[in-house]
Amino acid sequence: MIKENQRILNAILVIIDIFVILFSLVFAYFVRFKTTLFGPLGESLPFSAYLIFTVVCIIPTYLLLYYFFGLYKPFRNKSSIFSGAEDIIKSDMMAFIILVAILFVIKQPDFSRIMLFLLSLFGMIFAIIERALVVLVLRFMRINNHNLKHMLIIGDNELAFNFAHKIKSKTFLGYNIAGFLGREEHLGNTFEGIKFIGTFNDLPKILKTNKFDRVVIAIPLKYYYHLNEIVDACEEEGIKAEIIPDYYEYLPAKPSVDMLDDLPIINIRYVPLDDAFNKFKKIVSDYFVAIIAIIITSPIMLITAIAIKIESPGPIIFKQERIGYNGNPFMMYKFRSMRVQDETDEKSQWTIEDDPRKTKVGAFIRKMSIDELPQFFNVLKREMSVVGPRPERPFFVEKFKKTIPKYMVKHQVRPGLTGLAQVNGYRGNTSIEKRIEYDIRYVENWRLLLDIQIMFKTVFKIKDNAY
Repeated sequence: MIKENQRILNAILVIIDIFVILFSLVFAYFVRFKTTLFGPLGESLPFSAYLIFTVVCIIPTYLLLYYFFGLYKPFRNKSSIFSGAEDIIKSDMMAFIILVAILFVIKQPDFSRIMLFLLSLFGMIFAIIERALVVLVLRFMRINNHNLKHMLIIGDNELAFNFAHKIKSKTFLGYNIAGFLGREEHLGNTFEGIKFIGTFNDLPKILKTNKFDRVVIAIPLKYYYHLNEIVDACEEEGIKAEIIPDYYEYLPAKPSVDMLDDLPIINIRYVPLDDAFNKFKKIVSDYFVAIIAIIITSPIMLITAIAIKIESPGPIIFKQERIGYNGNPFMMYKFRSMRVQDETDEKSQWTIEDDPRKTKVGAFIRKMSIDELPQFFNVLKREMSVVGPRPERPFFVEKFKKTIPKYMVKHQVRPGLTGLAQVNGYRGNTSIEKRIEYDIRYVENWRLLLDIQIMFKTVFKIKDNAY
């Protein structure tokens, strides 16, 4: 029944997606050829030509990509109504590239690429809105006890109770917990209104006399020797058993599994930038922002270089060893803001607010964060990113990794000119523990939109703790 419902929902989604694409076509055609937003009105192919290409090429391309990017998978476990937005953006970007290539192959120079781009853009926006509305409708139905799935939880420990509490508190997921199986002494007891309906040994009989959509195993590690018989009993009734590992607190929010030959290996920490497509987006955005920033700030950098040279003897650019991606050292560039000092002191001393080592020019460029501008060249060398955890000197890395839990996690991505910790006020002489907390949050939750938000916030927080 549940699978049948999913097939019906997918069929409805396909029909809605087709209407969204057609509506996007009409909207894009109007904007491109019936307004002057993209230049004066002129001759164009008739709308019928665009409609035929849409039906023959665009719609099948979009639907196939939506399928391959998982946009027709069940929505039940989505944490946000916009959970599929990133996959829609990926699909539409890929579709645009494929369709431009098709136009090139079939030699259609008169087909407006601007119109195709607008169709892709509007399709992306409307599809995100459409999916969000579908999720909201489904959640409303589930909150009102429609389209429910029935679940049995095997376990009578903290792990099982925590899981049950989460399911009960999120009614929009649409799960009804039919009961627990546990040890004999718990029979008849309840937890948050959920009854213990049997013991572990009763599983085969209970599965035969009840209809469950999901059986979740939440037992302590010391009882894992029972797993084979539990799984066998479930599979005998055609039910797929699911396991919450007793060591789940060591797993990330989105655990991933790699294969070593035929052995599965669970990655303890989810790092979005390990994904090739995410890595590509990050590289493109880094190069784009760095090149634009260097062009825009080049007059400021030139004036700063002259001022430093006039005020005090020594190099204009200060190079300092920092620890970067995967714990590899690199030389980070800055405009020199202090008098030339002993190399040993420089490696192991923090900068303080009224640091006597700073020059007058140095105090100003530090306050305005101008001293950081040469790091855009570190970005072009792929030693840094525009956004990421701030890199630290080897002396302090060795010190902090022994005293601050998970300190080295930040090195699983490239360091940045600015980061999530910095825009939240943890910059300069502030809590290292809080910085690492934000750095890890960034590492595990990266997305391109987060980078853009951090860049914008950096502009308004540029003076905070900058000394």
